[in-house]
Amino acid sequence: MTAIGFLYPGHSAEDDYPRMEALLAGADVRLPLAHTDIGTDAHRVEALLEMGAGARLAAGIEELRLAGAEAVVWACTSASFVYGWDGAHDQVRRLARDAGLPASSTSLAFARAVRALGASRVAVAATYPPDVAELFRDFLKASGAEVVATRGSGIVTAAEVGTWGRTEVLALARAGDHPEAEALLLPDTALHTAAHLPDLEREVGKPVLTANQVTVWEGLRLTGRRVRAKGLGALFDRA
Repeated sequence: MTAIGFLYPGHSAEDDYPRMEALLAGADVRLPLAHTDIGTDAHRVEALLEMGAGARLAAGIEELRLAGAEAVVWACTSASFVYGWDGAHDQVRRLARDAGLPASSTSLAFARAVRALGASRVAVAATYPPDVAELFRDFLKASGAEVVATRGSGIVTAAEVGTWGRTEVLALARAGDHPEAEALLLPDTALHTAAHLPDLEREVGKPVLTANQVTVWEGLRLTGRRVRAKGLGALFDRA
């Protein structure tokens, strides 16, 4: 049994994780979560910097250790890429040191997943306000990806994002896709996507990477597991 621990900010789309655990049932994997204090629920730079502060992340580590976690992932995109490419690496180095375990974050998971798919050009369909979406674009560019289109939806709170269902998620994907993109990225772990990955990829006709999906994939990578699973998109089928 492999246990991967996730530090999840607040309560929005955490039910994606038991859904993915069920889809990975044949791989003998557990995905325990510890919820971190988000402070102010806002996709604003200052609030995101505070949300991803080391002390907030460290507070959830013991719960994951008790759950038997072999690795830990900060399950948040915006409160990792907001620190920039170098800052996001510093954040997970501190997390790894505090936890005594391999560590990563959703932002770094996106960068690695893009490379794993062999995609060089990507489009971003984000729930965030445009200025925060542009920070994610800059982060991806620093990773070596070419970002051919970036769309921000202007949603400020994770609470609102968490209310979106299949209709809104598919509309976001259609609006943010670009014909030159080899993969479409939907950041924000507050967005429910685990149930919609096959529909998303049919809708746009290409691999789709979503925040909670790549976060779990990254946790598996940290533990040395390579798992194929139906229903979790091209990343779990091909990479």
